[in-house]
Amino acid sequence: MQKTIVKTINAPAPIGPYNQAVKTGGLLFISGQIAMNPHTNELVNEDLAAEATQVMKNLQGILTEAGIDFTHVIKTTIFLTDMAMFSIINEVYGKYFDENAPARETVAVSGLPRNVNVEISMIAAL
Repeated sequence: MQKTIVKTINAPAPIGPYNQAVKTGGLLFISGQIAMNPHTNELVNEDLAAEATQVMKNLQGILTEAGIDFTHVIKTTIFLTDMAMFSIINEVYGKYFDENAPARETVAVSGLPRNVNVEISMIAAL
């Protein structure tokens, strides 16, 4: 199996033993992104919509580095610390996809890195 690591300054640098994304077999696997501004390393969490928007911007930065965009995304996973946040996150998320949106699941978790409210990972076709 051949794999290519994708790195960009337009998404937060990894804070552990993983990469922002990996290309293999015609797919791009993007690690979960949180609302960290990649240029300041500050969390963007003044409100839930701003937090979700920063997550999507980080994902967009990785997609762009890989030479694709949101139309190539085939699967997403959204992790929330509280399902009561779903409607706000869903509204922001929906701005990045049209009627050809990818498959998705949303799950509630007991905690996320840096105590954020949302984390999103993606799989895209190259």
